[in-house]
Amino acid sequence: MFVSGFFLCCFAIAWVGSSALIPPTQIDMKCFEATPKAIIFDIDGTLADSWKLGFDATLVVLENNDLPLIDEATYHKCTKFSTPQRLARHAGLEPILPANDEESRANNLLFEQTGDKLAAEFDNLYVGLVTVETAGLFPGIPELLEKIRSCSSSVKVGCLTNACVAYAHAVLKANDCTSQSDGLSNMCASVHGADTVAAPKPEPDGLYKVCEELGIGVSDSVYIGDSPSDALAADAAGMASIGVTWGSHSEESLRKAPFTFYASTPEELCGLLKLS
Repeated sequence: MFVSGFFLCCFAIAWVGSSALIPPTQIDMKCFEATPKAIIFDIDGTLADSWKLGFDATLVVLENNDLPLIDEATYHKCTKFSTPQRLARHAGLEPILPANDEESRANNLLFEQTGDKLAAEFDNLYVGLVTVETAGLFPGIPELLEKIRSCSSSVKVGCLTNACVAYAHAVLKANDCTSQSDGLSNMCASVHGADTVAAPKPEPDGLYKVCEELGIGVSDSVYIGDSPSDALAADAAGMASIGVTWGSHSEESLRKAPFTFYASTPEELCGLLKLS
């Protein structure tokens, strides 16, 4: 165990059958005593400074579908959603929950169909535009990753994004050149997007899947992200989390989310992870 002060009302983590994880409840963490066995990153706004790429691609998709354009603030606010959910909202739709009548169900079907259509167009455009210039790593992130790599096989690395998994792989591959050794894409042993898990963030399904593939329990892992949905997913999984303030969301909104820790620079993140 790498945390102290753990377990106010916390259930144990268990592997059942084919490594299915039983989630614990709340975490009460004082500090990391050692580097976590698994470090899982969000991508956009956490590792990669890619918001302009996403914003510009969104405007193209909206314009191609004769939909009103959005401003940067609206884009940033909605990046907590998966791509279909985000684009359906940009198209002026909102899901109705609970959907107790025919009108609500019809609305939600339109929301889903519109989101899926716009997301397919977005992904076809977005993934192809990924380069080290459009989705490069934030300053200080290459150094952070090298410190993780120096831990050798004792620390596993994974990624979970609410974008499609093809985009995640494209960003990692584009940034291989920033690594001093065998490449960022080879460093990440498990990579998933909203399209390869049962439910996107803020649901915990993706974190469970990454942990299962890494062979590390959620109590020995940490999730690092820049969105309130990242905190909610980790909290639902019973996993420690770190909110970084250099991404799409304001520090105020992050402080309201259930992150375990916060970091305002990659150097602070190194310290929290016991890498420095």
